[in-house]
Amino acid sequence: MKYLFFSLASVMCVLYSCGNPGAEKNSNKEVAVSLDTAFNSFKASYINNLWEIYPGWASSLGYHKNDSVLVVNDEAFRKKEIDFANSNLDSLKRFSVMKLSSINKTDYYILENTLHGMIFFGTEFKEFEWNPASYNVGGSFAEILQGKHATVNEKLRTLFVRMANISAYYEAAKKNIQRPTMEYTDLGIQQNKGSVDVFKSMMKDSLKKSSLDANEKKLIEARINESVKAIESYVAWLTELRTKLVVPDPTVKYNSTAVMARSFRIGKDLYEKKFKYDIVSRFTAEEIYNKANHRKEELQAEMLKLTKELFSKYFPQVRVPGVYTKEHTKMLIDEISKKHVKRDLFQDAIEKQIPELTKFVSDKNLIYLDPSKPLVVRKEPAYMAGVAGASISSPGPYDKEGNTYYNVGSLAGYSAEGAESYLREYNYYILQILNIHEAIPGHYAQLVYSNQSPSIVKSIFGNGAMIEGWAVYTERMMLENGYANNEPEMWLMYYKWHLRSVCNTIIDYSIQVLDMSQEDVVKLLVEDAFQQKQEAENKWKRATLSQVQLTSYFTGYTEIYELREELKVRQGDKFDLKVFHEKFLSYGSAPVKYIRELMMND
Repeated sequence: MKYLFFSLASVMCVLYSCGNPGAEKNSNKEVAVSLDTAFNSFKASYINNLWEIYPGWASSLGYHKNDSVLVVNDEAFRKKEIDFANSNLDSLKRFSVMKLSSINKTDYYILENTLHGMIFFGTEFKEFEWNPASYNVGGSFAEILQGKHATVNEKLRTLFVRMANISAYYEAAKKNIQRPTMEYTDLGIQQNKGSVDVFKSMMKDSLKKSSLDANEKKLIEARINESVKAIESYVAWLTELRTKLVVPDPTVKYNSTAVMARSFRIGKDLYEKKFKYDIVSRFTAEEIYNKANHRKEELQAEMLKLTKELFSKYFPQVRVPGVYTKEHTKMLIDEISKKHVKRDLFQDAIEKQIPELTKFVSDKNLIYLDPSKPLVVRKEPAYMAGVAGASISSPGPYDKEGNTYYNVGSLAGYSAEGAESYLREYNYYILQILNIHEAIPGHYAQLVYSNQSPSIVKSIFGNGAMIEGWAVYTERMMLENGYANNEPEMWLMYYKWHLRSVCNTIIDYSIQVLDMSQEDVVKLLVEDAFQQKQEAENKWKRATLSQVQLTSYFTGYTEIYELREELKVRQGDKFDLKVFHEKFLSYGSAPVKYIRELMMND
């Protein structure tokens, strides 16, 4: 794999002056500058080679040089991945990490963690064998079509070449999948059905709008139809497989056509390792789980105080003998939650709140928001459906002028009862907190800053705990600064919402490591976190379709909040909240433990 990397000979000449004795007279500062120069060259070459292996990832970040390539995840590709990781780990060892600048030191750690993670996921975790939903071409094709990097004609010609590998892509998927989970199989069927629409509608609509000649249009349309057949064939194959999947039971004798399904639970060993590579925290997964349980008790105590303050306002005829309990808190929340938007106005309400949040942030001087970076609220695309109800799709560091999309899940598939439950969960108060989290000053603002970071490594290898933790942190920060005029109803709903992040950690660890049942998960979320049943059931589904990610919210929040409070004590009257926010975000989407080191040493 040596051909993948830049020649280290030139780097080592810089480091050691190719054996020139005069180099020993260089000052420590000059040596450090030379080392950083060499490391910067390594990073640039590393990233260029990375995009050769992962062109789809590159496209999602706005790097479109390899858009015509669709990688087939076969055995040869996976060997290429592991060889890439091992060779680059060897190259990293040539640098003395403690002599690098602060920025490059954290980049070193990020790259090292990413490479070790690449090996872990490819050789031990092996999700490619049991997650049929990981095979889906719709999203990447849609993102390229929607990009502003090229004309419609150019994008169609690029995608014409890319489509040539779709059949091989799905054939490799069929060979890779051995013992899939039932849950990922269902998701793979659902999302790939959504991907068909990308080709039948988006691709063909673009083809009609293009100025390509008739012959070229005919060729592209034929390949679009071939692609649709390949996707539909995969969906049919998964659908047939799903009928054969059974949960292993030693007391049952299965017929020869049965296929043993893998449990969606990954167990403590894999969980701790995945947490280490995905979250990159100062804490272990078990430590965060224990912190979350403690925080849950704190929040419930605060909610009881507000229940005592508000209860008579909403239930003037109800006398409460003795102390207030969680049942009274639940009654109060249920009553307040009746105030919500209409089913068909959910997305409209979100759009109307964005300017209000922007004005508050500006008036309170909390953080600078770049007005030139657009935020577009849209209905969640079909190929993204089935996991989260709201999300942000941000342009990558190579496409800084692109739109940021706020994806809003559709309520079309809900029954009247289900929709009402969902809308009560995202009531008048919580919908505002959701918009703080997803948009301003949460994900949208953080990702704009991340794209402006001088370290492209931190923008590319965005740490989920930092990204989600920032969004959770801003919810509390906005209320601390007077958002919603400190209404007790808003604080009560904030505590309820914050319990989501806390309980996300509790249930994820409990499900994956402690074998918590669906019944117990729903019970905890409804009784202890005051969630609507529909929301609790959705969260169970989501927890069966991911591992560790649900802990990122509370883990990141905890580390950011603790860092802020420590700096407030250290800096005293000199502490400036806006300066803290902008300084923190200036480091890009790096793990909080690395940002902490930089800010504490600054």
